[in-house]
Amino acid sequence: MTEIPKAPVTRIVKNAGAERISKDAEEKIVEAVEAYTAKLAEAVIEVAKHAGRKTIQPDDVDVVLKVEKLFN
Repeated sequence: MTEIPKAPVTRIVKNAGAERISKDAEEKIVEAVEAYTAKLAEAVIEVAKHAGRKTIQPDDVDVVLKVEKLFN
C-alpha cells in the first residue's frame, strides 16, 4: 500500500504532457516517487544533523538538491 495518493501524481504526469496513464504505470510512478522522496528525506535529515539540528530547514533541501545535481 502506498502513502502518496495516486490522483496528484496522475495530475502531475498529465500536466507533464501524458494524455493517458494506465493503472499499472500510475502505481509504478507512485512507488518511484515514494522511493525518491524517502532517499531525499534521508539525505536532508543528514544535512540537518550535520548542522546540529533536529528540524529540517528549506536550506537543507536546497543543499541536497544542489549536491545531487553534481552527480547526475
